[in-house]
Amino acid sequence: MICSFPPLATADSEILILGTMPGVQSLDKQQYYGHPQNAFWKILFSLFAELPVPDHFESRKSLLIENRLALWDVLESCERQGSLDSKIRNGIPNRIPELLESHQKIRAIVFNGKESHRLFTRTFGSEIDKPQLVMPSTSPAFTMKFEEKLALWSRIKSL
Repeated sequence: MICSFPPLATADSEILILGTMPGVQSLDKQQYYGHPQNAFWKILFSLFAELPVPDHFESRKSLLIENRLALWDVLESCERQGSLDSKIRNGIPNRIPELLESHQKIRAIVFNGKESHRLFTRTFGSEIDKPQLVMPSTSPAFTMKFEEKLALWSRIKSL
């Protein structure tokens, strides 16, 4: 059984970004999107700051806070061999409704990939009535040119 991280959210967070479950390298580093080939941080720094992406995780978290972004995963725990979402079994969801209740300023949810959205919808259905946006996965396993991912992810700036 593997477990996700606590949410990164402040009282001022307005956009919640949800992944599925941290990958092996992220779990080893104990930080969100720790795989060096995952485009998540490069996309966010391209959109909200400037490159290069700092190595220090605290600087990455600061970018989220400064831009009123929250970060979490749909699943609290699951069984999974490797890092692929397709290998997830026996997932237990995070308490997303409670997070939204305690962070009233969150007005929209962005999904990092179709699988996080599928798991969210299957678990919560229409229980959560907030605008939702499904973005292409930033995982290196999802093959799409960085420029294409960046262009699609830029839509979060208009939420």
